[in-house]
Order: sequence, then C-alpha cells, then structure tokens
Amino acid sequence: MSAGARTATAGGQASRLAVLTDQPRPAAAPASGPDRHPGRGRPYWAVVPVVDVGILVFSWWFFIGQGVVGGVYVAAAAAGLATCGARGRIQPRLSDDLGAVLGRLGVPLLVLAPWLAAHGGVPLLRGVLFAAIAVVAGRALTYSTLQLVRSKGLLEEATVIVGAGSHGLLLAETLREHPEFGLIPIGFLDRVEDSDLPLPLLGDAGDLEAVIERFDVRRVIIAFGLVRDPVVVRVLRTCQAADVRVHVLPRFFELGIAHGDRRVDDIWGIPLVPVRRAALQPSAMWLKRLLDIVIASTTLLVTLPLLGMIAAAVKITSRGPVLFHQKRVGRNGRIVEILKFRSMRVNSESDTRWSVDQSDDVTRLGAFLRRTSLDELPQMVNVLRGDMSLVGPRPERPFFVDQFSTNIADYEDRHRLAGGVTGWSQIHGLRGDSSIEDRARFDNQYIENWSLWRDVVILFRTLAAVVRDSLS
Repeated sequence: MSAGARTATAGGQASRLAVLTDQPRPAAAPASGPDRHPGRGRPYWAVVPVVDVGILVFSWWFFIGQGVVGGVYVAAAAAGLATCGARGRIQPRLSDDLGAVLGRLGVPLLVLAPWLAAHGGVPLLRGVLFAAIAVVAGRALTYSTLQLVRSKGLLEEATVIVGAGSHGLLLAETLREHPEFGLIPIGFLDRVEDSDLPLPLLGDAGDLEAVIERFDVRRVIIAFGLVRDPVVVRVLRTCQAADVRVHVLPRFFELGIAHGDRRVDDIWGIPLVPVRRAALQPSAMWLKRLLDIVIASTTLLVTLPLLGMIAAAVKITSRGPVLFHQKRVGRNGRIVEILKFRSMRVNSESDTRWSVDQSDDVTRLGAFLRRTSLDELPQMVNVLRGDMSLVGPRPERPFFVDQFSTNIADYEDRHRLAGGVTGWSQIHGLRGDSSIEDRARFDNQYIENWSLWRDVVILFRTLAAVVRDSLS
C-alpha cells in the first residue's frame, strides 16, 4: 500500500466514522434500542473478591489464628480465589466455581502441612473448614444478589450482536425476554437488509469500533451471519484496547460443541464462549518493559569494551560511519530509526532492496558480525529508548510494509507490539527470504499468547542459536 493509499484509506475510515456518529439514531424497539442508553457496565465482579477477602480475614481473626502462619494462609487463599471470580462472566454459577474454590482453599493448606504436623494445627484446620463453608455461602449469596439486581434493571450493559442471521435473531430475542442476564441488545452489525430486524442495523462489522464508542457498548457477541471470519478477527483485534467483553456463539452449538467448559455462559440454553482478552494488557506491558530495561542495560554495560573494539574495527576496515541507521515501522505504525553496526559498504538502496545477505556489498568484517549477530548489539539502545523490545515481531522497512500490508492477510496486526531484536518467528527460522505469510502468522500468534516465560524461552533459544551459528 502506497503512502497515498494509506492516507486515502485513513480518510475513508474517518469519513465513515463521521457519518456513523452524526447520522440520526436508527429507530429501535422501545425496550432495548440505542436511545435507551443502558448503564455503563459497573465493576460488579469486584464484589466477589471483596466478599472473599472479608470472609477470610474474619475467619483468621476469630477462628484460624496461628499468628503469622494463619496470615500466610489467608493471603495465599485470597490470591488463589481472585483467579476464579466472576470477572467478565455473564452468569456466574456456584456449581461451576465450587471445585476451583475448594481447590484454592486447599492448596495453601497442603503447602503448610509440614508446619501443621510439627506444631499441631488443629485450630488452623478448624478455621479453614469454617472459612471454606463461609466462602461458598458468600459466593452463593453474592451470585444470587447479582442476578436479582440485574432482573430489576439496575445493572445493564449495552450489547451489540455481530451477525443478524437466525442465531443472532434468536439471541437478541432471548436477551430482551430475560433481563436477569443484564445484557441489553441495542442492534446488529451485518451486511443484510434491516427491514425485518427486531433491532436497528448499526452498520457492518467494520463499524464496530465506532459503534462501541458511540453507544458505550460493554459487550460484543459474535453470532456470525454474513460476516466473514477474517473480518471478525481483524475488527476484534482493533477493539482489544477498549474495555469491552467479547463472546462467541459457537457454530453447531446444538451438538454440544461448547459443553463442559467452565468459562462458557449459558444464556437460556444458548452457550456463549468468552474470547480471551489479549495477554498484553497494560500491567503485562509494564512487566515486559521492565524485562527489556534490565536485560538491555546489563548487556550494554557488560559488552561495553567489545562495542568499542567492534566500532574501531568497522571504522578501520571500510569507509563510512560506524553505525547504520535505518527507518523501520514500529508499534502502531510509528516510524522508528534502528541502529546496527555497519556491515556493508555505503549504498543508497538498503531501504528498498530486499535481501542483501549474499550481496557483494557486505564487507568481510560485516559477514562475521552478521553470522555472530554482533552487528545488532547497538539495538540495545533502541530497546532502552522504547523504540523496540527484546522480543517481538521483526520490524520491517516502510517500503516493504506498504507492499506486505496490501498483499498479506493480517500483516498489519503485527504492529500491535513494538518490533523485537528477536522473536517467535525468528527462532523458527523465519528471517531473510522466508515466507512473509508464515512470519505474520507466527508474530500474531505470539502477541495473542504472550507470557513472560515465553519471552525468556525465546531469549535463551536465540542465544543458543547465536552460539551455534558462531561455531559453524
């Protein structure tokens, strides 16, 4: 995609958003149209951990005792219970949570078993038994109260249904007839005629981001219809930054496709599977950033003498600057300038020339630096500046990003994360003249399933690959 095409596309999207925002609101059924403005989804899920902690503290104070050991148990149990709460669920049920709740209350007790055996922990055991009964009862009461409050219309969440097919219509009608779920359907997104729809047609799937902003949508339910799967994936990725919960009505749900998953919500016999939110939420991004700063700064300090020797060798062996500066596309399409030790003779085609690994322009020293990856050491400065991350999609030159974004599905989605010195695709050999489609798939899979442990694994595998290539 050329720069002009990019501008035109952005302009077209802006025009469409303006039309959607300024047009008169479509007529809606009196009970649940956009004009009703359902209340913003309050953080009702926070009530559950508050009740849990309150019960555990009460139990510790009056029944558990045991001083510091009892306090450690309460803290560990509270942390465990926080991972099996009502967050994001439409209809939390005690029957679904019972096993997980008892397990999180029991595991800390097993850890403390050696202490209990040595010091006699009968009071602690009695207190834990009381706490378990009280937590279960507290959750039962909390969930029942939540359902009652919703049925009275005091907790409502504006909901958009993507797909106006038969299943989407069934879901809309079910939600309107059962207010105890707290979801108020305000309209559909699909490419269909809206003459016979029970709710307004708010646009197609591409308008989802604008609809979320305009109607303060808190839930999105994917019921497919005429919306193509790639479109749904792309649109949902653009909306991951919004505080919106997304659920999918599974195809062939009549055959029990989603049966047995504790996370699945049952809406009057219709299963809805929650879409896991992107792993790289703000808290995770800070953790990833901390890892980047610690490792990048340590690497620069440890290799400082080596950096000086390489800089001198580059200057002596060929004409030109020591460092090679090149513009790359970073997070959210921002242009960043990355640094490398210069490994080629000075040329003006590096921004538009695809593969230069076998080029005659590579110097003898440059070939060694590339084989050992020493030419990329200056990118630790990019990492410290925040232009790059240690692990992420390999940043590409703007010239090729324009081409790949036009021809490769989901390529632009790689730019949800800062480019990396190494990455999931690189350790699978996807660099140089490898498949761009495979790179995009690996990079997006890494972003969707990020974990700090995976970053550590990638860094160790990269280090092992560098050592192996250096010795070959």
